[in-house]
Amino acid sequence: MDYKNILVAVDGSEEAEWALKKAIYLAKLSDATLVLTHIVDTRNFPTVEAYDMTIRDHSETFANELLDKYKTEAIASGITKVQTEVAYGSPKVQIPRDLAKKHSIDLIVCGATGLNAVERFLIGSVSEGIVRHSNCDVMVVRTNQ
Repeated sequence: MDYKNILVAVDGSEEAEWALKKAIYLAKLSDATLVLTHIVDTRNFPTVEAYDMTIRDHSETFANELLDKYKTEAIASGITKVQTEVAYGSPKVQIPRDLAKKHSIDLIVCGATGLNAVERFLIGSVSEGIVRHSNCDVMVVRTNQ
């Protein structure tokens, strides 16, 4: 099957980098558009009143620098159609529901675990949420093979 629009969720973790490499490979095979996304998980901010703008600014800077780095890597690998998007909210909702629909995604690629260890233990991993709520194919990457 040829995929037309592949979304890869990145958070700076090693497994997200492995997912990116596999997404680049698949996008090259299909001449697909690669959508790179980072979700700023606003659930980590206690309340709106206590939400410090410096935290938001830092999160946005991190997200944009990360996506710029990965976009450069994808283009250097031969991908000609690359988009980036920073979104806010729960990654489990934003990725499979909102972003997948917005970009007509037919494959989501993500790492099996990410940087948020607390959520992995208490709520279940983001990758599990993506698989559970997605209407398209999902590849969960566990190795750098």
